[in-house]
Amino acid sequence: MIHNENIDWSEPLTLAVTDDDLQKRLDVIIAERTEMTRSAIQKIIEDGRVLLNGKRAIKKDKPSLGDLIEIFLPEPVPSEAVPEDIPLEIIYEDEHLLVVNKQKGMVVHPAPGNYNGTLVNALLYHCKGSLSGIGGVIRPGIVHRIDKDTSGLLVVAKTDKAHLSLSEQISTHSFLRSYEAIIIGGLKNNEGVVDAPIARHPVNRQRMAIVSGGKDAVTHYSVIGRYDGFTHIHCRLETGRTHQIRVHMASIGHPILFDEVYGQVSTPFERYNKSLCKGQCLHAREIGFVHPTTGKSLHFISELPCYFSDVLLKLERKGRIDDLNV
Repeated sequence: MIHNENIDWSEPLTLAVTDDDLQKRLDVIIAERTEMTRSAIQKIIEDGRVLLNGKRAIKKDKPSLGDLIEIFLPEPVPSEAVPEDIPLEIIYEDEHLLVVNKQKGMVVHPAPGNYNGTLVNALLYHCKGSLSGIGGVIRPGIVHRIDKDTSGLLVVAKTDKAHLSLSEQISTHSFLRSYEAIIIGGLKNNEGVVDAPIARHPVNRQRMAIVSGGKDAVTHYSVIGRYDGFTHIHCRLETGRTHQIRVHMASIGHPILFDEVYGQVSTPFERYNKSLCKGQCLHAREIGFVHPTTGKSLHFISELPCYFSDVLLKLERKGRIDDLNV
């Protein structure tokens, strides 16, 4: 084993190679299972901080089933984001993680055009810098994300160990994430699955699209209520790709209500009620996972926000279809 005196070798983050990892490069496996950026992974591999079965690894290694990957993370770099005293709705918090109910309109982490007022800025103030460093200087503590105009539940890691455990649960599909949405049109069936790969749009890089060779993406949906021209649905993510529900529902001809990116805001209801929502009508309703330290199963549900309830009330007045076998 190669040692470097500047590396803390006391407590590595470990990954056991599974069937899903076979034929993949080491850096790809770590990226998929930790949410670390590829550039950050390649840097720690080059620095000798990643071992494969006790030996120094290279990024092109293709591990075998049962192999052990040990990751010795460097000390977190001070975040470039600035702490801001922004109110947060904290649903649960302990020394390892917290669950926040994000409001519609809040960006999760700094990006071009949104360097202030983000969830990360608020978290840095609330947690006094005690956040996982795996997400890098722009995304400290961020294990998974939801869009700016999507409201609802997010789990945030305070420690690297918690971050890795939560990312692993997401990777192995044991982390429950469910949403509620209102879509345009009436679904033929009361439940179904959209299984279609997602990648960056080949022309418009600001959008995602169904792309052959993209990352696997699976969304399960079921009908909650039917209205005249619209459907209230429940969606459960099996994977978590960028804009996944929005892309998948649009791909089957039922874009999410008020989604100006993947829909067209063309119905009279949308035109006259656009101010109710100000962005897609999509809410991250429920999350469930195993606590990284205690092993206890945790489950959280967020009440539908006012904007969502107001839209449902408008649709109720417009006309509800009670027969779910339509």
